[in-house]
Amino acid sequence: QVQLVESGGGLVQAGGSLRLSCGASGRSFSSYTMAWFRQAAGKEREFVGGVAWTQSRTHYADSVKGRFTISRDNAKNTVFLQMNSLKPEATAVYYCAVRIGDVKVTREGYDYWGQGTQVTVSS
Repeated sequence: QVQLVESGGGLVQAGGSLRLSCGASGRSFSSYTMAWFRQAAGKEREFVGGVAWTQSRTHYADSVKGRFTISRDNAKNTVFLQMNSLKPEATAVYYCAVRIGDVKVTREGYDYWGQGTQVTVSS
């Protein structure tokens, strides 16, 4: 049984930073891409960024480039999302997801999802 568990969300002021974590369990993720999506209230779930598990290739949404960084610890099956210079529009539930193959920017094609962690950025 694959399980993804996000943590690290919370309330932060605009301009601040948060680091999200996503721990994966249930199988080997040596060939999986892991990605972060977010969903603000009343909006569609959108791609934030992703990392190909074995090749360290990363891809980011234009809205977060230069401010967000994805990294991973293969030994711990964990992926991180470092978010700097946060803006109020980043307020959302953040989800991690995994898929076999390369990074995709659409939610379709991701096989497993976590329950999400709330990030709230105050102005």
